Amino acid sequence: MNLPNFVLIIASVILSALAQTSFKHGVSRVVFAETAGLVMKAMGMLFSPFVLLGLALYGVSVVLWLFALRQLDLSLVYPFVSISFVLVAMSGILVLGEPFNATRLTGIGLIVLGLLVMARGA
Repeated sequence: MNLPNFVLIIASVILSALAQTSFKHGVSRVVFAETAGLVMKAMGMLFSPFVLLGLALYGVSVVLWLFALRQLDLSLVYPFVSISFVLVAMSGILVLGEPFNATRLTGIGLIVLGLLVMARGA
């Protein structure tokens, strides 16, 4: 894999993780009236500025991902998606102030270990 393709994949994964963080931030700040129905709640979440930002980030991420898929084998590219699990977990902890414990950190460590094993075999 050459550097431009690696950058495409990593940029796509990072943007996807940022989009998920933006989604969470956006929906966490939406306030509903007690009488609001499902449609009104959905519209409130959808038009949250951070949700809209997340959609834009996710859209760019998908376009970059498509370029990566065009250049590389799916079986080579797809394992990189697991990096997003690590990035989203770290973002939840560091940016959103979500709690962390030994179990979560062990899970993140196992994902990283799995990536290292796969990279070594490539």
